[in-house]
Amino acid sequence: MNRLRTTLLLAGLTGLLVIAGGAIGGRGGAMLALIMAGVMNFGAYWFSDKIILARYKGKEVSSGTLYEVVRDICGNAGLPMPKVYVLPQPTPNAFATGRNPEHSAVAATEGLMQILDRNELSGVMAHEMSHVKHRDILVGSIAATIAGAITYLAYMAQWAAIFGGFGGDDEEGGGSMISMLLLAILAPIAAGLLQMAVSRSREYLADEGGARLCGNPGYLANALRKLESANKQVPMQGHNEASAHMFIVNPLRGGGISSLFSTHPPVEERVRRLEGMKLG
Repeated sequence: MNRLRTTLLLAGLTGLLVIAGGAIGGRGGAMLALIMAGVMNFGAYWFSDKIILARYKGKEVSSGTLYEVVRDICGNAGLPMPKVYVLPQPTPNAFATGRNPEHSAVAATEGLMQILDRNELSGVMAHEMSHVKHRDILVGSIAATIAGAITYLAYMAQWAAIFGGFGGDDEEGGGSMISMLLLAILAPIAAGLLQMAVSRSREYLADEGGARLCGNPGYLANALRKLESANKQVPMQGHNEASAHMFIVNPLRGGGISSLFSTHPPVEERVRRLEGMKLG
């Protein structure tokens, strides 16, 4: 059911991208937007792991506590061993990346290694390996890529409305000033909500899967409490919204209306669900 829901949400994002292209440029704009979605999804499939690791200056390791914990989880679960990276950031956080279990990587910041004990680290890495196992990284990357394209088209629509429109006349289905203004306002909101729904549903599943991989839901629950508190005190520097969905806890701090668009469910709810789990 969750996989079906994710598929429908991604289809909704792609459909919204096509509608946005059509509103700006008529049938030609819709076709261009569809082609753009395909190109961006191809790029996300092949290159998202290299881009994110380079951005955060990840250093691959083949020994040490982090490597040993990941190796033990993979050995117990029968999963391929991913590449393991340490990030130089002091803010404690972690993410997984890669297009499938055979081509994947997990990464943790130096700050995370300093505040978690081995059991808690096991819970976090099990969460990330659950993402790898279910190909959540690819799903999240595609959702973020399409949502970003929709936002870009919305900016185009805004300027088109201001300067009188472009991309085809009414007979070809080009957008009017009113339709483009509505697009500029509503499309980014709808894209953000759809991306948020995709990401949140996968986070809950990764929490559950991670608890089963490490054998104790309490390991991850305790780690999440520490990570949430530390990220509030020491926000991650040089971060942007495009990769926020990848991290185990949201590196972007915010409350009020901004929290409605967070790609992560509330940590309190995640902890509550973990503490209520019973491993059979």
